[in-house]
This record gives sequence, C-alpha cells and structure tokens, in this order.
Amino acid sequence: MAHSEISSVEQSILGYLDHLIVDRGLAALTVNAYASDLREFARYLEAHRINSVPKVGREDLLLFLAFLDRRGLSPTSRSRKISCIRGFFRYMIQNDLIREDPSQLIDSPRLAKKIPQYLEPDEVDRLLASVPTGSLENRRDATMLELLYATGLRVSELVKLEIGQVDLEMGCVTVVGKGSKERVVPLGVPASRAVMSYLESVRNGLLHGRRSEALFVTRRGGPMTRQAFWKIVKKYARSGGIRKEISPHTLRHSFATHLVQNDADLRAVQIMLGHSDISTTEIYTHVAQHRLKHLHQTHHPRG
Repeated sequence: MAHSEISSVEQSILGYLDHLIVDRGLAALTVNAYASDLREFARYLEAHRINSVPKVGREDLLLFLAFLDRRGLSPTSRSRKISCIRGFFRYMIQNDLIREDPSQLIDSPRLAKKIPQYLEPDEVDRLLASVPTGSLENRRDATMLELLYATGLRVSELVKLEIGQVDLEMGCVTVVGKGSKERVVPLGVPASRAVMSYLESVRNGLLHGRRSEALFVTRRGGPMTRQAFWKIVKKYARSGGIRKEISPHTLRHSFATHLVQNDADLRAVQIMLGHSDISTTEIYTHVAQHRLKHLHQTHHPRG
C-alpha cells in the first residue's frame, strides 16, 4: 500500500509503534502484538466511517468492546486490547495530537480470579522426599526445592541468588525482585540448615576450584538456569507421584497458600512475595476459602 493510501488513523498508529520501538525499546514480538490489536481497531473505525483519531469518542470505544464481545473474545483478550488502546491514546495526549482521551473512563472487562495451582502440605513433603541424596547435584536440587518452598521466591530470583544475599546467622535472604526492588525474606530452620549443609559440603565440589558469586551452581561452574531448574522440578514431581502439572511457580503458590491457610497476616505475605499491590496477594484468601469449602463439602454430614 502506498504511503498516500494510509489513513489518518493508521498514520497515528505507525507513529505510536515507532515510539514503542525507538523510545521505549520494546521487543519486536511485543510491538507486533500491539500492531495487530491496533490495526484491528483501525479497521473497525474505518468500517464505521471514523477517519481520524480526534473523532473517536468514548461511545465508539464501548461499541468496539461490544463488537469484540459479540465475536466471542474472552474477557482476558478484550482486556488486553483495551489496555493497548489506552496506551495509544495516552501517547496521543502526551504528544498534543488530541485534546481528550476517550479511553480514560472505559473499564476493563472483569476478569475471573483464577485460583492458582498449589500443592497440599503432604504433596510438598513427598516432593522434597523424592530427591535422592547420592550425588552433589541431588543435594543441590534438594536445597533449591527446600529454599523455594520456604521463601516463595520467583524462580528467576532463586537462580540469580548470590552468596552475599544469604544471611544464615539472621536466617534470611535478601532478594532483588521485579523493578530491582529489594526485600528480605525469612528462611526458616529447615531451609537454613539445608543451605548451610549445601555451602559446607556441596557447592565447592561442584565448582572444582572455580570462582562464582552464584549461590546455586552447576558442574560447569555456571549458575543454574531457569529452564534447567524447571526440568528438575518436573522430574522430582514425577518421582514423588504428584499427578498435578507443576512448575517452580507452583511452590511459590504453595508457600503463600499455606501461610494464608494458617492465618498469616496478608500484608506480611505481600511483603514476602514482593507484590507491589495487595490485590495480587488477595488471590490466596480465595484459595483458602476454596479449600475450606472443599473440606466442608467432603467431611461435613450436610456439606
């Protein structure tokens, strides 16, 4: 299509996509997803004879959402598209290309709170007990699993841990989470003992005299990777006879769920998980309620 044939709306979209690439440095896949959503929006506007962005009103956006709903798009997909459109209009406002933002008062479709997969305490015990003690790698794996369940770290935080971030005297670990935010998470006695034993009799054997700041290392001397640890979790879940489809993140969910089930303060759980918004942590209260309901239905005579 020649440049002269590009509509005013499409020209505005191209300007926004350039901004995402040049100014914000977003990855190509992300920009392509934005482009796809915005071009669909442009086609809708064109079909309804709206040929420039300043002419788009709040009602047009509501009608577009209704159009997506009629097409059978899930609330998650509709929410993603409206979020993309909001970013586009924000860019238009910031660059004085429009006077009013029609997306400002548009609510995202309500998303059903998905209860995350987690392990029961006995399943965690089976997972931890499934790791043999024969090799240095086995003992490292057991320590990583123990630490992950004890702290609720994200797998990316676990594999990036350095020796200097662990304070065994205080029984805590300092974590650098999302947005480079630091938080301190208690270890608990079993995890502290596991880490101490790993440092005393496993780590140096894996390094063979090489130097590394990483806490968890491989025989090659490098840090453990997310992908490798993901496979480790899967392997021991099978060995422990756990039929659920689990990942390292399942242990994070299990950590939080078991704390909430045992009446831990939600703000404390939020801090330990590194959630910026407590509404993210509140999902675990739903998990606890779901479990109570299940127990009542299973064990109560009139459940």
